[in-house]
Amino acid sequence: MNPFNLDPDLIYLNHAAVAPWPKVTVDAVSTFAQENGSRGAFDYPQWLTRESALRRLGQALINAPSADDIALLKNTSEGLSLVAYGMHWNPGDRVVSIAQEFPSNRIVWESLSSQGVEVSLLDLEQYQQPEEALFALCDDRTRLISVSSVQYARGTRLQLERIGAFCRQHGILFVVDAIQSLGVVPFDAQACLADVVVADGHKWLLGPEGLALFFCREAVRKRLRLQQYGWHMVEAAGDFDQADWQPANSARRFECGSPNMLGIHALHASLSLILQTGIETIALRVEELTREIIEQVDRMGLELLTPREAERRAGIVTFRVPGRDNLGLYRDLMASRVVCAQRAGGIRFSPHFHNTPEQIASAFSRLQKLLR
Repeated sequence: MNPFNLDPDLIYLNHAAVAPWPKVTVDAVSTFAQENGSRGAFDYPQWLTRESALRRLGQALINAPSADDIALLKNTSEGLSLVAYGMHWNPGDRVVSIAQEFPSNRIVWESLSSQGVEVSLLDLEQYQQPEEALFALCDDRTRLISVSSVQYARGTRLQLERIGAFCRQHGILFVVDAIQSLGVVPFDAQACLADVVVADGHKWLLGPEGLALFFCREAVRKRLRLQQYGWHMVEAAGDFDQADWQPANSARRFECGSPNMLGIHALHASLSLILQTGIETIALRVEELTREIIEQVDRMGLELLTPREAERRAGIVTFRVPGRDNLGLYRDLMASRVVCAQRAGGIRFSPHFHNTPEQIASAFSRLQKLLR
């Protein structure tokens, strides 16, 4: 049974941007709204149980050591900012990243120039095996490497375990923006030796905007200075009369105020569906669909911008139509009810497990009509 209730004339290939909600998520939000409207916060103890359950789902999703390692933040940018402005920097310290990162994972590090921090960016498009080139940018002043597990524009997938091993060997903090991989390919925070992992829930996790999963290793979170304070980030969060408060030992120390309970109910439903379906099952399905997209790109003689190697991509396939106005074609595709994105000078398709090969064929059929 299809877990979505999408308009049948709509071909939704834009999960790398903002995903539609599954039916279970729509139901969860509707139920929460009805409860709130009829009983207010009478059910708040049950809401807290759902909040704790979401942390455990996040732990399972990325294989974190403990649910205590999971914080529920507003978005990826907040998580990256907590790290950037929680570290103790010295003039001349360096951050290494990638030039093609989404602005959230570039601007935050560049903003540290006011503290004398230097940022070195690797041009990913110059390398088929970029990990060694990334390492070559590092020296004894490098304090942090921050990369996306999958690049948002062309969909290039990095070898996180290699990068994590390098960082651990050289005492470099390893930060992963996992927004383009969580929910579509397996992710193991312990295996890749990540110190920090952050991802919004509104893309491949099929949840709402305004809620993100934030993993931080216990040893690392105790080194980060806190920038926000409030009732929710203390160890005894329910004791409102305490005078001698302490920050929570868990990752909740990064959550200063009231939780986004509506978002928590929504993301809990979406993440439950993903884990019940199985990440391995989803990954295989999406690999079949991306292979189908690449075959269609080749059949039509289009220019593929995403790596062909299966191990170098996830759910994103970006292509360009040579000699044509690709921005105009993107707009025409949207008008013809193919939901996609315009990235890297081309057109980006990003299917999820509910899509079908027939939908892929239909999307390219509509594109072919536009090209006539």
